[in-house]
Amino acid sequence: MDHHRQIRRGFPEVIYCPNKTTEQIIKIFGSLAAKGNNVLATRAEEDVFEELVKTKKFSKARYEKLAKAIVLEQKELPESKTVLPIVTAGTADLPVAEEARVTAEIMGQRTETICDVGVAGLHRLFGHLPKLQNANVIIVVAGMDGALASVMGGLVSCPVIAVPTSVGYGSSFEGLSALLTMLNSCAAGVSVVNIDGGFSAAVTATLMNKKIEANK
Repeated sequence: MDHHRQIRRGFPEVIYCPNKTTEQIIKIFGSLAAKGNNVLATRAEEDVFEELVKTKKFSKARYEKLAKAIVLEQKELPESKTVLPIVTAGTADLPVAEEARVTAEIMGQRTETICDVGVAGLHRLFGHLPKLQNANVIIVVAGMDGALASVMGGLVSCPVIAVPTSVGYGSSFEGLSALLTMLNSCAAGVSVVNIDGGFSAAVTATLMNKKIEANK
């Protein structure tokens, strides 16, 4: 398998950092950056970014700490006409939501993160419903029981990309409980990515949003 993924023309070059050495990541990063494209390094530890900075070759690169992502924007993409909401059940789900946000934004999406509106505090969701119901696609990030995806699917008429997270304890089985809940949702229009798959959710949502906006 190749060591990086190019998502689509005009989209960033992407490096998945786990199981690569710092030296390998910097070498790949430099090779991709030399093409003039935007570069996204996911699941990157901060010390990798610090070593990248020491090379003094990537002055525009930044580190998104919560998302654990290194971002290099060299090409400005047209912004989406609509906002892509990224909704989290709890504050603990934010790292996965942030990976989704960073990924979507480097692909030209305008985003808004709506935090801590899971079923334990569902009343907080209702104030956001008007803008959620105007979205073309919504990303929902939830651990524990993963119920927020079903709730959202029953409230909106657009596709919901559900992201189970490994947040939880005991019988959550590191996200498996949330994954199964989302897969078994009775709400039509809910599609599920892998556990902690913020990147995958953002790519899917971006592709959908771009197609919808192109046809309007």
